[in-house]
Amino acid sequence: MENCQAVIFDFGQVLVRFEPSVMVAPFLDPADADFSLLCSVLFDRKYWDRLDDGTITHEEILFDVAGRVPARLLPAAALALDNWQKNLPEIEGMRELIGKIKKAGRKLYLLSNISRHFAEHSTDVPILRLFDGCVFSAEVGAVKPSREIFSLLCSRYGLDKSRVVFIDDSEKNVRGAGEFGIRAFRFTGNAADAETFLTDQKII
Repeated sequence: MENCQAVIFDFGQVLVRFEPSVMVAPFLDPADADFSLLCSVLFDRKYWDRLDDGTITHEEILFDVAGRVPARLLPAAALALDNWQKNLPEIEGMRELIGKIKKAGRKLYLLSNISRHFAEHSTDVPILRLFDGCVFSAEVGAVKPSREIFSLLCSRYGLDKSRVVFIDDSEKNVRGAGEFGIRAFRFTGNAADAETFLTDQKII
């Protein structure tokens, strides 16, 4: 695929690790008896799926969280919810892989199911400063693996779907990309495997 225009990456569990304990630790002592409770409640998928599609606010989440955790945890909950994007460890080897993609002359784009809040604060995440453009689900009103969001990304950045590749950790997202006509690779946590795929495709 020597005529490849770009490589499109997912974000969480591909470029960075989403670890609730790491995201909460700056705001609540991990030795606190209720630390695990706050982590599990605050990062409940029932909130984050709605953040991804833009149908819930931080205020609504905190109102609901207030009924599930001790009141003394609410200040930490608010701080963690507003600042979690600053506490995301990069997955080993991915920054180096991005450097190789850029050196090969390919563009880099991000396609993520993620909140408006994250979109507004994405510059807090150093690795994203290396990207040429980003599409965030809550901002555009569509989520992966819908055809709509893949089409929107290609249209926004002038990409030929037959000349890009997509890397995501979700099987359904990889399948959705393939059904749309984008060659896709499922990431399982090992940057070396992604590098081998891109090398085999003659992208790097």
